[in-house]
Amino acid sequence: MVTVHVQVKEDYAGRVDEDDLRKAIEDTLALEGVEAGEITLVITDEETVRDLNRTYRGVDASTDVLSFPLLEEEMTIHGAEMYLGDIVIAFPVAEWQAAEYGHSVQEELRLLAVHGTLHLLGYDHATPEEEAVMWQKQEAVLGRAYVGPRGERRRLGG
Repeated sequence: MVTVHVQVKEDYAGRVDEDDLRKAIEDTLALEGVEAGEITLVITDEETVRDLNRTYRGVDASTDVLSFPLLEEEMTIHGAEMYLGDIVIAFPVAEWQAAEYGHSVQEELRLLAVHGTLHLLGYDHATPEEEAVMWQKQEAVLGRAYVGPRGERRRLGG
């Protein structure tokens, strides 16, 4: 069984479809054959994400999504479920990106949730080869490619 906990900062609570984001994460895990696990998704403000980025990645900048997978030696079992990690999304950045790329904020949040889940599962986009695999998996879950205004593949946070 997959359990997805969604925490939305009060400022954004009425603007986020939590069930849709849970389903996107569950679909991503199913695509990868993960039948049991637990993930926490946090939708928060830009400053919180920037602080986390500075603290844990040494990057003093805002970003759209951060993933914090548990290291293998830190993984714990909750009942029959393994805790896979946390995904943190900056709602204001998602909102800006949605406007920039011409789709709804919920679509952007869904993309970022899938992207973050793939990072929890060990995927990355540091090289063109890794990026191609990760983007293919995102498209398999979401049913479409998310591209920039000039047709280029989007660069997302980590």
